[in-house]
Amino acid sequence: MSRTRYESDRGLSARMVGTLFGIGLLYVVLAAVLLAIGVNAIWVLGISAAMLFGQWWFSDSMAMSAMRAVVVTPEQAPQLHAVIDRICAMADMQKPRVGVADSDVPNAFATGRSPGRSVVVVTTGLLKRLDPEELEGVLAHELSHVAHRDVTVMTIASFTAILAGFMMRSAMWGSFSRNRDQNAALVFIAVTVVSVVVYFVSYILMRALSRYRELGADRGAALLTGKPSALARALQKVSGDIASIPTRDLRQMEPVSSFAFAPALSAGKGINLGQLMSTHPPLEKRLEQLARISAQLGER
Repeated sequence: MSRTRYESDRGLSARMVGTLFGIGLLYVVLAAVLLAIGVNAIWVLGISAAMLFGQWWFSDSMAMSAMRAVVVTPEQAPQLHAVIDRICAMADMQKPRVGVADSDVPNAFATGRSPGRSVVVVTTGLLKRLDPEELEGVLAHELSHVAHRDVTVMTIASFTAILAGFMMRSAMWGSFSRNRDQNAALVFIAVTVVSVVVYFVSYILMRALSRYRELGADRGAALLTGKPSALARALQKVSGDIASIPTRDLRQMEPVSSFAFAPALSAGKGINLGQLMSTHPPLEKRLEQLARISAQLGER
């Protein structure tokens, strides 16, 4: 974690290390399988590594583009910048770039390859719905992600699915280009099975980390601002409003769902696949944690 006044979260750090170790182990297993069946795994891993570097290096630009967000200056959004300036001063951390996405879905997200390259984005829907204290709580939550560097870990971990799919296609292309006998079919089946297993296990690991990091960001924001009740009100407002927004509009948030303040997609009818697959913990669990912190702080 970078040196800020956000409280250190050893649980989050341990989970991030564990997730990256687990995903790295999956890569090793997949590479070993490919080598065992005669696929040039070194070439595949080299291309995949280059793609991973590109995704990590341009993660902020990709997320901004997906949401059609634009960076705003203090002159363009003075109140928003003032809140972020205040939080950064309290946390003694570098100020990220500030962006706004023209969307009625009330949400926010932070992304970037490092604290110095990070960006915090809010939607116009969020700015319309929250009062200054609630907005401060949400932005402190997002800046907690930046301070703990979990944005970078999630960016790297999210590449697993791309890697598994790329390896499967490469193996299939390589096998069938060399020959079209029964062995080629067996190679294709083997790589497909291994790739599916890699994808599924890494998906579960990522979702578990994502749920914990949201609780960690809530806790960090509540302790930094000293106003857990404001963050709780924001959560209730955002979650309630998202539930009434059409699914087609919620899908705007799909590219950054894992990084967003609230799970926009899970609020849509028929989209929730269960807590195991959720990127965010249940609202009740987040509110319970904030209530405990409020009691500890003696907040009224």
